[in-house]
Amino acid sequence: MTSGFSFYSQLKDRIAARTARVSTTGLGYVGLPLALTISEAGFPTLGFDLNTARVEDINAGKQVISYFPEDRIAKAIASGRFGATAESGRLAEADIILICVPTPLSATRDPDMTYVERAAETIAAHLRHGQMVVLESTVWPGATAQVVKPILERGGLRAGVDFFLGFSPEREDPGNHQYGTRDIPKIVGADDRHSRDLLAQFYSCIVTEAVPVSSSATAEAVKLVENSFRTVNIALVNEMKVALDAMGVDVWEVVRAAATKPFGYMPFYPGPGIGGDCIPVSPVYLSWRARDVGSETPLIDLARTTNDTAPDRIAGRVAVELAKNGGTPVKGARVLIMGIAYKKNIEDTRESPALYALNRLEEMGATCDYHDPYFPVMPLTRDHAPLAGRRSVPLTREGVASYDVVLVTTDHSDVDYALVAESARLILDTRNVFNTQDIPVAEGRLVKI
Repeated sequence: MTSGFSFYSQLKDRIAARTARVSTTGLGYVGLPLALTISEAGFPTLGFDLNTARVEDINAGKQVISYFPEDRIAKAIASGRFGATAESGRLAEADIILICVPTPLSATRDPDMTYVERAAETIAAHLRHGQMVVLESTVWPGATAQVVKPILERGGLRAGVDFFLGFSPEREDPGNHQYGTRDIPKIVGADDRHSRDLLAQFYSCIVTEAVPVSSSATAEAVKLVENSFRTVNIALVNEMKVALDAMGVDVWEVVRAAATKPFGYMPFYPGPGIGGDCIPVSPVYLSWRARDVGSETPLIDLARTTNDTAPDRIAGRVAVELAKNGGTPVKGARVLIMGIAYKKNIEDTRESPALYALNRLEEMGATCDYHDPYFPVMPLTRDHAPLAGRRSVPLTREGVASYDVVLVTTDHSDVDYALVAESARLILDTRNVFNTQDIPVAEGRLVKI
């Protein structure tokens, strides 16, 4: 009978020769860039996703993520090292399986591990001796050992002996052209030495540096700490924005000046709130787990509340500025929302503060339209289902002039802000885009909020 050490040695040799077959489960904003990077590093790579339409588009070489080089997927397909499938049975072909599925928040704003559990169950149905499974999705510390491991071991195989298991938190930053998947060091953790060694060896072939830590729980905590740090600092700068505005001080100028200090300070910039699949989610997983073990995170919880209520404050500020500018009541006002993506230059609305602000304004009686070049049609999202199907309005001078106020919530690069500056009656800018791009706006018509 083959021993655990033999399985370890065989996989170690395959990784060194780059003949180990790799599969990524989930082909979204994490799984697809990772799969392509692995393929480009020379490993035979298969992407698995239940979305058959997406699988077909990828296999056709289509640019399914806008910020990718136009031919990146097509080149990967043409190389013969990469392909996509919706057939779960093909997971048995892989030597290494990476889980890159969403871990959203539930309707009660608690961790939702459903996708991870389903992925683990799918893998367990095809798990064989000598495979390595790595979870990359954001989870609470202990989840790999307490949730994924028991599912994978149901068939009788043992982690660390018959197969290998670990955690490596994704650090993808969609749309970041300075730091792509390959440029960002990978944290790797596992609860046995062989699994940890294999994780470190594999990721060292893929990215600039693999950073081993002592356990899967430690690696899971790294991701939560990174994003909780950002959550707290974003809440802080948004709080300072309100206070400094009341003092007649421009927070954007203050942050820029403070950023010249070469030590002890890191700039964070204000905005309409936080979005995406990381910053709004990670602190919830950390706080939930802290309560689960009898601890608490009051500072993080306060920052979460501050950030979660930011869109409401923005909507309230719209009402205030409308009243100050000609006495227009928010009820019945026409509002143009500039950008529904959660950040610039990507087609992603997950936890987007723009959508929460839009909903709140309409609850207050306003009529809202939106303009976003990345979303000609509003997508269906779990938290904003009634908005699905709305269409982005074109930017014309006459159209912009017809709105009582224009609210800039996402600072996409390919938008004609000069046209907006010339035509809008009132502009509320949450991203400082007009100052950043040095676009003049008539006095009294621009308010930075």
